[in-house]
Amino acid sequence: METVSLARSHGGEQGVYRHESAACACPMTFAVFMPPQASKAPVPVLWYLSGLTCTHQNAMDKGEYRRAAAELGVAIVCPDTSPRGDAVPDDKADWKFGSGAGFYLDATQAPWSANYRMATYVRDELPALVASAFAVDMSRQGIFGHSMGGHGALTLALRNPGRFRSVSAFAPICRPSIAEWSRPAFEKYLGADEKAWRPYDAVSLIEDGLRVAELLVDQGDKDPFLADGLHPWLLERACKEAGIPLTLTMREGYDHSYFFISTFMEAHLRWHAERLGA
Repeated sequence: METVSLARSHGGEQGVYRHESAACACPMTFAVFMPPQASKAPVPVLWYLSGLTCTHQNAMDKGEYRRAAAELGVAIVCPDTSPRGDAVPDDKADWKFGSGAGFYLDATQAPWSANYRMATYVRDELPALVASAFAVDMSRQGIFGHSMGGHGALTLALRNPGRFRSVSAFAPICRPSIAEWSRPAFEKYLGADEKAWRPYDAVSLIEDGLRVAELLVDQGDKDPFLADGLHPWLLERACKEAGIPLTLTMREGYDHSYFFISTFMEAHLRWHAERLGA
């Protein structure tokens, strides 16, 4: 693992790191904020998954998480959103597919299947690396994310019961199998058989019997992607039918941007910290 940069912040340390990923068959970059409490004992870890077109840097630069994370004693890990590099296949004409748009799934269709294995990367490879290199308590993990990353957080938590003590999302793509901006990507990554899409669709997973203890979701009511891409009402209905406690808050006047995310970031961190025993 290579250290790209280190910076002191709120008594803790914000780092950016690069490593060779076996899952994605390319170098991958990620960010880790370690709070000051980690100098004395391992701390809980919270995984933040970013959305379409993003890298590790969007949340690191605009998420405004460090002050609260330092106070609460929680490590924050921000992975990249896809494999990258000259040898990685891409579609530069489509911002909703390829580089920056890995959708936190394991592609099965060539040529994407050689590199686009973000589910394995975020579920297995990166946690193993973080556990070996940082003072984190892997028995106290939470996960959250935004948009495509909210979709990733929901599906990873549902598919790995007991792994995460807490899961939340900002404006998640709740049913990507029907959303305008994810259906084409799913078909390219996973093939035309929509049964293969269900493991990466939160509403479908809940319909199929998978559960988490509870969910927290914030959604801006002025989000331009609300009707065609996000469909929080479908998640709300699925949770109600499944008996999953869901706190879904429609935030008046807020859009899809990091102005929205940064406004409610601290509330999410405190909600997670309570459940992680921070």
